[in-house]
Amino acid sequence: MQYTIQQIADALGSECQGDTSLVIHRAAEPADAGPTDLAMAMSPKYAEALSGGSARAAVLWDGADWQALGLEAAIFVSRPRMAMAGITSMLDHGQGVAPGVHPSAVIDPTADLADDVAIGPLTVVGPGARIGKGSVIGAHCVIGMDVVLGANALLREMVSIGARARIGDRFVAQPGARIGGDGFSYVTPEVSGAENARKTLGDQGDAQAQSWLRIHSLGAVEIGDDVEVGSNCTIDNGTIRNTRIGSGSKLDNLVHLGHNTRVGQDCLLCGQTGVSGTVEIGNNVVLGGQTGVVDNIFIGDGVIAAGGSKILSNVPAGRVIMGYPAVKMETHTEIYKAQRRLPRMARDVEALKKAVSKQPPSD
Repeated sequence: MQYTIQQIADALGSECQGDTSLVIHRAAEPADAGPTDLAMAMSPKYAEALSGGSARAAVLWDGADWQALGLEAAIFVSRPRMAMAGITSMLDHGQGVAPGVHPSAVIDPTADLADDVAIGPLTVVGPGARIGKGSVIGAHCVIGMDVVLGANALLREMVSIGARARIGDRFVAQPGARIGGDGFSYVTPEVSGAENARKTLGDQGDAQAQSWLRIHSLGAVEIGDDVEVGSNCTIDNGTIRNTRIGSGSKLDNLVHLGHNTRVGQDCLLCGQTGVSGTVEIGNNVVLGGQTGVVDNIFIGDGVIAAGGSKILSNVPAGRVIMGYPAVKMETHTEIYKAQRRLPRMARDVEALKKAVSKQPPSD
């Protein structure tokens, strides 16, 4: 996959100077860049490393003196990470899944595959499944009965999608993602100790030990367009209604979504976040790594939760939260400062007690 400097700059909508006919094979860090590489030196601190490589062309910050850096050509960008998105997309070589259906794949006769779909070895496609044009399905994937997968999907190796899932266009699933497992939903014949403890916030009452009975998942999973799911994510089917992820949302590795949960559009759920069942998450929500969300609550549009937050109650739109339990970030900061002062306060109180105890008795 090769592009000229001019082609890359045009795709980015950026200015370029120098020998714009230079051909680029790959992107590289400045110190490692060779003659056919595009060095990613988008700030002065990275440009210093250019002397350690042999790059002829680089991506630089606006106003950089490319000739003083010994380059033959340069592309200038004002927003480096946006440029990274465009460049990495252009230079991505893919995963090497050959066009067509691998001979070892098992495709049900009733499945409907677009003409240009690529299916890797040992993949199974169930009855009634539909896979949209341009989709690439890696090795050892399982696509269940009546699944609908939109155009230009990319499923890396060992992804499984359960029956009746509905997934939009340009879906990306990283290795080991599991979509459409049954929800973790059980009940006891009589009121359980867990139910009493939740109701009373501490007292199990006189509930007896009982066996758990499964509540089956009759719902499925709905996923919009341009959604990405990280490695080893798990997304449970709904109990009656479908679990849903809105268009543009991205899930990092090891994210779990419980049954019936609804995630809005353009959300970011970072690594090891766990969302319980029947949670309503609005649009443009960001949940930092290892955020935990209790069941049956809502999180409003635009909420940002810092990493490690434990959300135990409803969160209004636009709030930035942190902590366990999660509260406004500024409130948590004050709490944290107060906690750090506790040892000193304890010493002061102890000193005051001793001082008072040594006072002579009053008349």
